[in-house]
Amino acid sequence: MRFMRIGAVGAERPVLFDGISHFDLSGVTGDIDAAFLAADPAGRVRAAGPLPRIDVTGQRVGAPIARPGAVLCIGQNYAAHAAESGAVPPERPILFHKSPNTVVGPYDPVLVPRGSVKTDWEVELAVVIGTRARYLDSPAQALAHVAGYAVSNDVTEREYQFADPGGQWATGKSCETFNPLGPWLVTPDDAGDPQALRLRSWVNGEPRQDSRTADMIFGVAHLIWHLSQFTVLEPGDVLNTGTPQGVALSGRFPYLSAGDVLETEIEGLGRQRNPLAPA
Repeated sequence: MRFMRIGAVGAERPVLFDGISHFDLSGVTGDIDAAFLAADPAGRVRAAGPLPRIDVTGQRVGAPIARPGAVLCIGQNYAAHAAESGAVPPERPILFHKSPNTVVGPYDPVLVPRGSVKTDWEVELAVVIGTRARYLDSPAQALAHVAGYAVSNDVTEREYQFADPGGQWATGKSCETFNPLGPWLVTPDDAGDPQALRLRSWVNGEPRQDSRTADMIFGVAHLIWHLSQFTVLEPGDVLNTGTPQGVALSGRFPYLSAGDVLETEIEGLGRQRNPLAPA
């Protein structure tokens, strides 16, 4: 299944997309939120019977889940990206957080912060938690806690991230609009193997990143298990799993500026298109 949220900011309604048509989920749930994701969402939709078909033409597409409680992110989780960042591949996952209010829709503008000189893109596989994960015994248990997957863009201001002694990653990650998400939340049965997906990004139509999730240093199941040893993952939380090589930090491409158009895509999970505008 593919879940969406359609409508103006703060007034989105839940929608099911079957690949051709859109269906109103308002009779099943008030939103694609933690309560819905924790209570067998696919089963609830099937039990509801025929859903009313709706026309969403011309309407805004919001992030496919309501504001998450947490956005957890993994740094340098592709070996080639770690190398282009000037780092050796990590021996254990690098964790940082983004502010949950960075999450915006897949076609919303991304705002270049005032004074920014190094705004960068990062296409990533987002994992949305469906049931509480706490002290899991092994990675084999992890994927049962996943509600679905989505395209995520961990937009980053590198000067803010690295300028201070010791590094302040959160300051470069939590600027407003810095986490476009969607267009869909795709349930695991439709998404397939999370370690066999192609990720790509473009700036102004020119290719930037092209890789596969098979190249992750730490796979999705390992990440969920590992994080559950240190924090409790709650329904609706978002886990950004890292980006492959091909970002501006590599020195091979210019950083983003107002007027650019950024596109990101993961096979089977949809495509984003975000214009860049000044904050």
